[in-house]
Parts: sequence; structure tokens; C-alpha cells
Amino acid sequence: MRRPELTPARSRSRRAHHADATRRRLIGGSRFREFANAVRKEHTIGICHGDAGIGKTLSARRYAHWDTLGAYIDEWGPRTEDDAKHHATANRTRTVFYTPEVLPRHKQLMAEIEHLRIRVGICVDEHQRSIGKATGARTGDVTRWVELLIIDEAERLTPTALELLRDHHDRHQLAIVLIGMPGIDQRFRHYPQLYSRLGFSHRYRALGREELLFVLDRHWKRLGRTLDPDDFTDAQAIAAIERITRGNFRLLERLFPQIARVLKINQLETITDDVIESAASILVIGN
Repeated sequence: MRRPELTPARSRSRRAHHADATRRRLIGGSRFREFANAVRKEHTIGICHGDAGIGKTLSARRYAHWDTLGAYIDEWGPRTEDDAKHHATANRTRTVFYTPEVLPRHKQLMAEIEHLRIRVGICVDEHQRSIGKATGARTGDVTRWVELLIIDEAERLTPTALELLRDHHDRHQLAIVLIGMPGIDQRFRHYPQLYSRLGFSHRYRALGREELLFVLDRHWKRLGRTLDPDDFTDAQAIAAIERITRGNFRLLERLFPQIARVLKINQLETITDDVIESAASILVIGN
């Protein structure tokens, strides 16, 4: 049996609290944003580390607006009406996001990073010209506009690659964020030249209770339902999801398509803990 509906004031309070949660996690993650901004401002090297699937890559890509800007840079086709929008985005972020290949070749790795820096730099330069802050013929190195390099899957970097990046940082004062799994900070202790330049370390943690509730509220709405944490059935479903996912964002995203499938096959209207368990049984979930 459902409890009485929340009063408007209490509902607004809860929505506001959940809105704060999304600012912390979903819109780039303010903790990651603060960390990246600090690294960028101090022109230093930072480490972001945490368990797999908790949102490190997602937050980094959103910080760099790489889902849109990265695709634009990769295509690099004829000019279109959307160019100005992408140039403005590049000007705001001034960031390159890069994922190295497994066993990367050192020369290729540095060439690919330089290629991305040049293209982002050109975008920023074009925006500066469109607003009148840069005039005349393009002179100098456009990569000067790029302030931050984010490297995902940093465990793939060999000692030589790390030394090349360290040297690049020293020569150009380029801020760098290295993203990896727990323990990557300990690995870097073996490279004194690099370790002495680390300015910040950020431990990325799993979704907290309020953050999880906000994410679940979104998923409930996508399924045409309304989540009420005070309702006994919904509370049991939330508890089951917390226990199964342990706040792992990637696992949560994998779980809900299966929940939708279980609801459809069994023609169910309510998301219960049994539905959650059935959906989870289909997934491969590590310990």
C-alpha cells in the first residue's frame, strides 16, 4: 500500500536535493570538474583513480565535451553551419581527451596527441577570431590554446611513454590528467621524475545514496513509472539495486535494459525486487 503523497514543499525539497546530486555526478561530476580545473590552473600533472565502471571516463569525456567535439575533430570535413558551435565548445574546454591503444608505439602515441592538440587549437583559434580577440594571419603554434590533456586507461602507458609525457609537460607547461584503476598512484612512485611533478590525486568513488536515487528516478521515468523511495515496494527495489550494483554506474546502465525486458516479457507494471533479481540473473556480474 502506498503512503500518502509528499506535500508540494517536501517534493520540491527532494527534487532540489536530487538536482544537487546530478550536478555532483551526472553533469560532468563537480568533484572531477574541480579536480581537473585545479590541475589545469596550476599547469601540473594529476591522477584520477577508481574502480572500473564508476564513471571516471564518463566524467572526463563530459568535462572535455568529447562526445561532440571529438567526433567533429575526427571527421574534420568541409565547413558547415555547426562549425561555430564546435569552435565555441573547444574554446570553453581547451581540453584534449585521449585513450592510448594497448601496447602503444611511443612515436605514434605522441603524434596522435599532437594531432588532437593541433585540431582543438585550430578550433579555439577560429573562435578567438570570430569574437575579435585574434586578428591577422595565424602565427605561432595553435597548440598553445590547449591547456589540458586527459589520458584515459593510463595503465597502458609504458615507462618510456610516461617519460615522454613528462618531458612534454616540462617543455610546454601542458597540464595532464592520468586516469586509471586503483593502485596507479603507487605505480607512479617508481618513476621519481614523474612522481615529483604530481600536483593532485583524485579518488573517484562509487555512486552515493542520493546520487543513486537520482539516477534511479531517471530510469523509472524512462520506463513510464514514478519512483517513490518512501513506498515499500520501491524501497525494496532500491535496496536490491544497491546490493547488486554497489553504486557502480556502468553496471547500473547495463541492468536497466534487462529490467525493461523482464517487465515486457512478463507484462508487469511494477518494478519489484523480484524483477530486479530476474534482470540481474541475466548479467555477468563480478565480485
